[in-house]
Amino acid sequence: LGRMKPVIVVHGGAGRIFKEREEGSRAGVVRAALRGYRILKQGGSALDAVEEAVRSMEDDPHFNAGCGSVLNEKGEVEMDAIIMDGKNLDSGAVSAVKCIANPIKLARLVMEKTKHMLLTDSGAHLFAQAMGIPETPGEKLITERSRERWKKNLEPDSNPEEFQKDLGTVGAVAIDSEGNVACATSTGGLSNKLIGRVGDTACIGSGGYADNHSGATSTTGHGESIMKVVLARLILYHMEQGMSPEMAADTALDYMKTRVGGLGGVIVVNSSGEWAARFSTKQMSWATVEDDQLYYGIYAGERHTKSVGEALASESEGF
Repeated sequence: LGRMKPVIVVHGGAGRIFKEREEGSRAGVVRAALRGYRILKQGGSALDAVEEAVRSMEDDPHFNAGCGSVLNEKGEVEMDAIIMDGKNLDSGAVSAVKCIANPIKLARLVMEKTKHMLLTDSGAHLFAQAMGIPETPGEKLITERSRERWKKNLEPDSNPEEFQKDLGTVGAVAIDSEGNVACATSTGGLSNKLIGRVGDTACIGSGGYADNHSGATSTTGHGESIMKVVLARLILYHMEQGMSPEMAADTALDYMKTRVGGLGGVIVVNSSGEWAARFSTKQMSWATVEDDQLYYGIYAGERHTKSVGEALASESEGF
């Protein structure tokens, strides 16, 4: 069998990225893509690569996932995450989890250590304890920015909807040298959301979907709209009908916009390793690595290119 050339695509959320956060968002998605690609390059699995890429963004306070997540109406962080294996359609997800640094790790454990696909709230918490995942005090996950925004949204004349434009779910899709695809998505959800609100991220087919027969996708944007059209699965359906990743993504995003007025963004890789990063919002931070070339951008039509060597050299972390 011919070896596939591995590809990883990541996103740091669709919406409006405020000027002062652009650099951090760009650097964060680039770092995540390079980390995931390093795993693929060493012959690692798509599953490990997407988990690592998402973990990297959960740990980065620039993104609305893990540390840096937005707060619910009560001022707490409640997070959702999903991971899916395109080989056998196995998936694991968690929703409304608190006090965990990396919900994506917990989602992977749900997939591999239980017969279930989705654990929520206190049950997810008990499972995390059983798996020996250290508890992170809630305050540790809260950034100054999230608290500021939460307070602003509590003011009687505030309009949380206005702030939702800066959504920042994170996600990754990949294909490895064996031709297996995987997706992973993680989020803190909507700012000032009702306690117990679960969006699209934890829902299979909405926040993400992966199937070796067609490809993998991870979504970001207005969760309720994404759920209405089952966006991730819709994109794969269009690819099954013969569309390219870019065409499939645009068609599905366009349908979501015209049918339910929802905006969002998606990253896609198909079973032959073609990829796309598309969005109907003003911006989406994204990065891709294939053939030792890094591509990244935030604005529509923006696409920077660097060699991986060059990119690693300028990574101050010098992995």
